[in-house]
Amino acid sequence: MSIRKKLLVCIPLLVLLMSSVSFFLFESGKNVQESYHLMMNRILLYKEVSYEVGENMRSMNRFIMQVDADSFPEVEKHLTAVQQLRQELDGLETIGGSDLPLVNYRNIIDTFLEQVETMIGKIDDQDSNTLAGAYIEAEKTERFIREEAQGLVDIELDQYKPIYQEIMSTTEKLNKLGSLLVVTVAVLSIILAVWLSSSITGPIRRLVATAKQISKGRMDTKAPESINNDEISILCRAFNGMIDNIQRLMAENISSLEKDRLVKELELKMLQSQINPHFLFNTLNSIAKLAYIEGATRTSDLTVSVSRLLRYNLQKLDQAVPLREEVENVTEYINIQRARFRDRISFVMDIDERALEGMIPCLTLQPILENAFVHGIEQMEEGAELKLTIGYVDEGVGIEIRDNGVGMSKETVMLLLESFREESPRFGGKGQSTGLGTHNVFKRLHLFFDGEQSIEIDSTEGKGTAVLFKLPYRAITQLHG
Repeated sequence: MSIRKKLLVCIPLLVLLMSSVSFFLFESGKNVQESYHLMMNRILLYKEVSYEVGENMRSMNRFIMQVDADSFPEVEKHLTAVQQLRQELDGLETIGGSDLPLVNYRNIIDTFLEQVETMIGKIDDQDSNTLAGAYIEAEKTERFIREEAQGLVDIELDQYKPIYQEIMSTTEKLNKLGSLLVVTVAVLSIILAVWLSSSITGPIRRLVATAKQISKGRMDTKAPESINNDEISILCRAFNGMIDNIQRLMAENISSLEKDRLVKELELKMLQSQINPHFLFNTLNSIAKLAYIEGATRTSDLTVSVSRLLRYNLQKLDQAVPLREEVENVTEYINIQRARFRDRISFVMDIDERALEGMIPCLTLQPILENAFVHGIEQMEEGAELKLTIGYVDEGVGIEIRDNGVGMSKETVMLLLESFREESPRFGGKGQSTGLGTHNVFKRLHLFFDGEQSIEIDSTEGKGTAVLFKLPYRAITQLHG
């Protein structure tokens, strides 16, 4: 659920809960108030009737004694009020189980109204005795009305006493229930608010903690992802994706730096072996020409091979060269070794021309052949054989360098194969070596082909060694494209 949906659900829910409690308390108070209002209206009606009847008698007394027409409107006013109150009494319900008290009260008021109307009609007769008698009768009726009203009030109070007690008991229960509801709603509101807050701020805190760890250099840290599809989860997934991209870029950068380091290291080793290369080239060329002039063709060819081999070994090692150039360089190297070992060693080359246009790191084949010479067959007195096979297979280049020398143990083979994948002990040759070990060749191939190459070593102690490469075919156009 998204944060927006959570807010749209939780906030109206809280408002609805509070509104429900408020409405419940309002309705409960309203019911109590209506019951109390009904009782008080009946009592006040009785009191108001008594008051208006009394006022009517006093205004009638002033009118009779003074016989003043100006005081007659007041008599009519109170008489009309009594008549209206009498009509309201007709709407009252029966008190208790009997309606006799209320009926008597209505009849007495009717009698009083008749008496007052009779007195008003006899004022013009100027019969004071008759008026006095009628007034005394009306006055008695007034006392009866007050007494009946008080009796009705007492009856009302007796009747409403249990109702009042019930109302008070109900009110007390409602107060307790209302308090319980308020506490319950408050607790639910707090729980809901805490849940909503934690569901929003919790992932943010974890994301901040992850960002702090990353700022300290711990790039292996990941922001915890939840199954919720809210905005924070999307942000965490995007954050983790950014970390993955950074790690990938760092790995690529480290790989590039490692490649540059290896090249610089190899260049440094080669620079250490350089002794005025131009002077050395010129000297070798002079020796070759002098040997040719003197008729020592084999010496001349050997000197040319050494010159070419040295020139090739001193070029930049970070450059890729066609496999054809590597084969030509290996040919020069074999010519030199033939001059040294003569018939002790047999060299065999099986080359597929289609594969020679593929690109390969400079100085890849010579170190492997040199390693085979130095560690494999150099000590053999006769029957030594070294074979180089290059073929075009499965849209790639297959290279095999095989000798029938002393071979290697399985532990040595495993160390060599693992040397280019991680930091392992370096393998370098002793004696007559260029210093470019098998480890460096394997490492440079791994970096050049981005790990797409295949390197195998088949070796048995006492029977020889075969180093097999299967490399992706990268032509010059592909490399520059």
